[in-house]
Amino acid sequence: DDRIAGTGLDSSRRLTTPDTMEKQQLRATRAYKRSPALVNSTWYKGILVSRMAGTTDNNGAFDLIVSKMRRGTEPPPHVHSQEDELFYILSGAISVYVEGEVFSVTAGECMFLPRRKPHAFLITSEEVHTIALLVPGGFLDAVNKMNAPAERMEIPTDHDTVTYANGDLTDTIK
Repeated sequence: DDRIAGTGLDSSRRLTTPDTMEKQQLRATRAYKRSPALVNSTWYKGILVSRMAGTTDNNGAFDLIVSKMRRGTEPPPHVHSQEDELFYILSGAISVYVEGEVFSVTAGECMFLPRRKPHAFLITSEEVHTIALLVPGGFLDAVNKMNAPAERMEIPTDHDTVTYANGDLTDTIK
């Protein structure tokens, strides 16, 4: 029966309200499979960033990023005003500085960084390979405005890209 229970209305004649439109948009997401590849990877300040999930994939719920960095390409101390951040270290090691504490994080370990808490990290191995989850999503959309398409699935070399250490940070601040 195409009638909406208890209303006597035909389901094909439902009114579209902002509430039902939002539910329809949320249902528009689809299951997918993705791996780091040139089509979803960029170079950002000397870092190879592979977007595994972003706002268009999940209605802005989260960003999921796989990245590879080498020592010396770390971002300066910073604060995420809207996003909680969780790092999982696949290989390598970092020292994370947050709220007056230093955490040594190595392969197989994770680090949670709450929003609005200034933090920084230093790569203590030659390279580090991480998975990062940012909730809610959207941070990567802003960063991607400054990225360049990755030319290969490797950390860019010094002559390939500008890093935090050798670049003008004016665009980053904006």
